[in-house]
Amino acid sequence: MEGLLQPVHLFFILLIVLILFGPGKLPELGKGLGKGIREFKDALRGGLAGSPDRNDKDEEKKDEGKKA
Repeated sequence: MEGLLQPVHLFFILLIVLILFGPGKLPELGKGLGKGIREFKDALRGGLAGSPDRNDKDEEKKDEGKKA
């Protein structure tokens, strides 16, 4: 298993992903992957409830929904 993630192997993996999903879907896949990683890190740090930035944004969205 030595040398499993060499640059040549990563290139072929990326090439296969490009062929399967096409260039139009790659930004969406990257965005979804980034969001999932961010949520995972937040959960490891103590959950979503402990983050003041997210709570403020959620409250703003609720207020906007009530005004409309």
